[in-house]
Amino acid sequence: MRKWIAVSIVIIPIVEFWGFMFVGERLGAGKTVFLTLATSIIGGLMMQFEGRKVLEDGRKQMSEGQIPGRVVLDGICIFAGGILLLIPGFITDIIGFTMVFPLTRPIYRLPMMKWVSKKIKDGSITYFRR
Repeated sequence: MRKWIAVSIVIIPIVEFWGFMFVGERLGAGKTVFLTLATSIIGGLMMQFEGRKVLEDGRKQMSEGQIPGRVVLDGICIFAGGILLLIPGFITDIIGFTMVFPLTRPIYRLPMMKWVSKKIKDGSITYFRR
């Protein structure tokens, strides 16, 4: 896990720099900066809206006595997507928008579900029921 974090710290800025250069050459510096700021603002607003919706769904499921498993994974996706949207760059913004937007969120939720299921089967993660 630490290797992936170290690799990400090196690779992500290089890819984002390439993205800025690519977009900047085509649109110009002013439009590139505006686009970067606009995606951060729009992404922050989307994160708030979707986060409130997921929080409400989770509360509803818990009040009905259900375990909010999918809702928790949606919340993790929204949180991670929001962080990616705050990082300046186009590649992280694309990934962040797909994590926050409800129609594309299953792209990330399904692998997370498989990973959690595998960890539960391995005994790395335990859970209990009343």
